[in-house]
Amino acid sequence: MKRFLILVVVVAMMTALIVTPVMAAGKNGQSGKSNVGHVYLYEKDADWEAVAGGAWGKYNYKLSDEGELTEVSGVFNGHGLDADVEYSLIYYPEVAPNPWPTGGYEVVVIGSGMANEDGNVHITGAVVIGGPDTQPAIGDYVDMTGDKIWLVLSSDLTDSVMTGWNPSEYLFDDDLINTGA
Repeated sequence: MKRFLILVVVVAMMTALIVTPVMAAGKNGQSGKSNVGHVYLYEKDADWEAVAGGAWGKYNYKLSDEGELTEVSGVFNGHGLDADVEYSLIYYPEVAPNPWPTGGYEVVVIGSGMANEDGNVHITGAVVIGGPDTQPAIGDYVDMTGDKIWLVLSSDLTDSVMTGWNPSEYLFDDDLINTGA
């Protein structure tokens, strides 16, 4: 009876260890007014849908300070990428009417890393991203709802400007991060 009771307790503890992280996953972004959050990035198809079984990653981030001193820092882990390819995790504000980081607008490189032989990459970094009022605008419009985090080929960047465009090789956010705008 004593052995059976010990076995039940061990099984219950193992179940709790497995189930708790799954139930704690939650949605993207920050919780309430927290400056800590996460965003998932996915390989996407031409219809802007996540590719089933495709490459993906998760960026756990923290925002600090505000205005021109706003900083983002965190850890990105990507999976299912091309082995031995260098990737850069970038930040840029969603700017309309052209919400793409093109036309000579700079992006902020949070960090870079080489995918290992298993297609995994680990990138850390902390950079000042500035406040929304310091970001470039096209016309008079800056979307104040949040900003984008993407994983792109490092070879598509020249001096923090997107000079290449290979979207089938990128991971795109599935939600904007809120920089307090």
